[in-house]
Amino acid sequence: MKPVLLVLNLQVPAHLEQMKQTFPDFDVVYAPEAAEAEAAIAAHGERVQAVCTIGATGLSAAQMQRMPKLSLVCAMGAGYENIDVAYAKAHGIAVGNGAGTNDECVADHAMGLLIAAVRGIPRLDKVVRAGIWRSAIPLPPNVSGKCLGILGLGAIGAKIAKRAQAFDMQIGYHNRKPRDGVSHQYFGDLLAMATWADVLLVATPGGAGTKHLINAEVLAALGDKGVVVNIARGSVIDTQALADALRAGKLAGAGLDVYESEPLPPQELMEIDSVVLTPHVAGWSPEAVQNSVDRFIANMRNHLDGKPLVSPI
Repeated sequence: MKPVLLVLNLQVPAHLEQMKQTFPDFDVVYAPEAAEAEAAIAAHGERVQAVCTIGATGLSAAQMQRMPKLSLVCAMGAGYENIDVAYAKAHGIAVGNGAGTNDECVADHAMGLLIAAVRGIPRLDKVVRAGIWRSAIPLPPNVSGKCLGILGLGAIGAKIAKRAQAFDMQIGYHNRKPRDGVSHQYFGDLLAMATWADVLLVATPGGAGTKHLINAEVLAALGDKGVVVNIARGSVIDTQALADALRAGKLAGAGLDVYESEPLPPQELMEIDSVVLTPHVAGWSPEAVQNSVDRFIANMRNHLDGKPLVSPI
């Protein structure tokens, strides 16, 4: 019997077909829902050699233990927070991701959320449809000239900074340590950056180490004219603290593509019109998804050929 490539994340038929055509010696088993994944592992676990997943879905140690021939796990996209990387590496399982495949798309979307939240574009759309003209509403603020604090100046954060510079925004960032060759202002303390910033943009990885980094204290430091934007992981922001700050007028707005409640919408924020919500699509475009599929295929092909992965974790 053929070995199995188990695909645990959402795919369009054309991409599944691309995988089947590229790896004809494998049975491609598609199981994007949790119940389907459990059934697929129960039925095919003994034959699974490779798994394609995403960071939000991941792959646990318990699941890997049921796949004795597993030798490769790849996340499409940069995130891999729910893959048990330590277990995989301890058991000789190669782990890769799609770092860089959707960076441009995420950075584009981040700027869209930033502009929409700062300018209040969804609210302006609503008032026009209600027959209200500009003289009856507050003046929406500029984006240009604002101070943008980026939490996590990695590859995506750097691309966002590049776009923001075209709007004459001042750029600051907070990482665990300064990045070499970066001229943007470095803040060793997140609270200090939040106090300085007009817009706080979250671009840091998810996981236990960054859970609720953006809490009530940080939001208070950002202030009543501040805006927070998140294109990273919902867990980084304390949703209830964000809702409380917005309702109390202690924060001006937010633009969110990710939530703690995913895939359910954030109920705490649904009735707050200063929040712009999108359904975790920052990294989704025809171009970005195709790039991610191509990267997975390149990683798997290299692995099967005994070569290093294109983008190992």
